[in-house]
Amino acid sequence: MSTGTTVDKAFEALYAGDDGSLDTAASLLAADRSTDAELVRRGEEFVRTLWARGWQPADLVRIARRDLADEHLRVLIGLIRSETVRYGTLPRRWQAQLDELDAAAPGRPADRFSYATTVLELYRLLVRLPRLDAVGPVPGEALPPAVAGEPRMLSRIRALLAKAEATGYPEEAEALTAKAQELMARHSLDEATLAAGAPSPETPGAIRIGVEPPYEQAKAILLDAVATANHCRAVWNETYGFSTVIGFEGDLDPVELLYTSLLVQGTAAMTRAEAEQRAGGRKRTKSFRQSFLLAYANRLGARLSATSRRVAAEAPTLLPALASRDLAVTTRTDELFPETRTTRVRAAWDEAGWTHGETAADRAGLNPGRRGLRG
Repeated sequence: MSTGTTVDKAFEALYAGDDGSLDTAASLLAADRSTDAELVRRGEEFVRTLWARGWQPADLVRIARRDLADEHLRVLIGLIRSETVRYGTLPRRWQAQLDELDAAAPGRPADRFSYATTVLELYRLLVRLPRLDAVGPVPGEALPPAVAGEPRMLSRIRALLAKAEATGYPEEAEALTAKAQELMARHSLDEATLAAGAPSPETPGAIRIGVEPPYEQAKAILLDAVATANHCRAVWNETYGFSTVIGFEGDLDPVELLYTSLLVQGTAAMTRAEAEQRAGGRKRTKSFRQSFLLAYANRLGARLSATSRRVAAEAPTLLPALASRDLAVTTRTDELFPETRTTRVRAAWDEAGWTHGETAADRAGLNPGRRGLRG
């Protein structure tokens, strides 16, 4: 039996509904060392097909980490790296995702049967993934002109949020985060000014941001609040653990930065609140954490939006341009997701958790007029 025929025979198990078929296929591959290179080649083909079907490296890693084990993840990362090395230049966000992959060598289990089983279990997952709406170019496509370096505004936002996460003083974190949101709001005004003065062919784009357990619903609500306050929209895909954020290019990276920072700050505040609860003789509960994060997201959403409205009110002549851009984002969202539906917040009520969450949101809140705020 030729190498290709052996692999084809083994791959029949990828579409079977029982693990017994997978064990038989793994035995077949383990007995034939000549199949190793063909297995890698086929894996790269699976990955390449998924790029064309809308998946990106971070999406695949996220789903493999959730549904499989570390050994599967190591094989997947190896395939992603070997497949993408064939391209001269990668889209900017793709390269950033690759840079974040675990740099450890893929490695292999000690015995061939275990390795073959791992590969087949991974490939079974990959061949069953559905098509996603594409967000940005895929490897091999023409890329937009590269921008030299990171925009100065984005660098300032990144630095402010890093300081907010690092400080142990809530009021300082509040001031730093407030300044970051004000910069984002003013940046949106600047973009609207440019669009009003010299209309460009730019249309809204999209990125995916991981929204993973635990408490993923509260995290999705927080991301939606950050996106909405910054002239973007967020659509949560609970099944695959991400939200798609739709907006103009200049708003997408700041939204991801602010969401990530607020999540870090909120998680740290929740940990401190839990410690206080334990010191008072109360056990940690899931409902406490869920209520904390829901209250945190709810209160922050209101404060973020208030800051954006205040900044926009300083330039009333630009309101029509902002409204036009908001309409373009909404239209693009409807095109990408014509069948979205609202989801009820799953009941989780803990009064102490809710109160602590609101307090944490106020401390991370956005009031640029606070004393101590500096550019």
